Amino acid sequence: MLTAVPLATRPDFGISAVACRADHTRWSAPEVRSDYRVVLVRRGRFRRRAAGVAADLDATVAYVGVPGEEESFAHPDGGDHCTAISVTPELWRSLAGEGHRAGAGTGVGAGAGRAGQALYVDPRLDLAHRRLIATARSGDVDYALAEELLTLLSTAIGRTAAGPTPLGRASPEHDRRLVAAAREAIVEGHPASNALLPLAELLGVSPYRLSRAFPRELGVSVTRYRHRVRIGRALDRLEAGEKGLGALAAELGYADQAHLTRTMRQYLGHTPARLRRLLAAAGV
Repeated sequence: MLTAVPLATRPDFGISAVACRADHTRWSAPEVRSDYRVVLVRRGRFRRRAAGVAADLDATVAYVGVPGEEESFAHPDGGDHCTAISVTPELWRSLAGEGHRAGAGTGVGAGAGRAGQALYVDPRLDLAHRRLIATARSGDVDYALAEELLTLLSTAIGRTAAGPTPLGRASPEHDRRLVAAAREAIVEGHPASNALLPLAELLGVSPYRLSRAFPRELGVSVTRYRHRVRIGRALDRLEAGEKGLGALAAELGYADQAHLTRTMRQYLGHTPARLRRLLAAAGV
């Protein structure tokens, strides 16, 4: 039995928690998919066969799947729990380049590398996986989760690409211009700035490059910068006596009032209601 619970879904990507309860050594019927995907095991293990090469997968070895690839699975140990990340070809190519193909050696044996399917999960990638799952619960899918996803995908692509990718560092001048344009869009409230991926598309760069440019130029992530702008607007409204916190949260782009409250407490140590009282007292 296979069950999949969506953790986050957007037009460019989907992340699901997948649980498989099965116990068989035989290979399943071949299937072909049209998406790029990275599947990381949380518990248990299983086998995957693609391009005529079989790989044993567990918490230390993930796999990268590409469109048009025929794959089969076997579950000799009773099942597993995985995180499945599905990505559109457009997003994948923005990170990997137009000529990308999985294939170079991955450090998981010569046969696995040639198929481009096995990906060694070192401690850094393990942490990126855990952070992705934790961030999916935060409610900030369009920025915080998107940045965690881009970090994970860039690692997977960098280790499986058979050739150069567009993930190298840009010049400082390029970073300055890019961050300046992104800041303007965020501050002015351009509709594309509601999510990281549309913002990158508006600026004509890969989302990974935009994500990496902010820490290099400002010392903070684009997610934290956007929070800074929204928190400033929230403080303006609270200082003016705003009482409709649910409406305020929606207007500022938070998932709900609870998300606004968590963010204000995280950055300022107080709830919105407490901040409203503090600001009112400061004006006495």
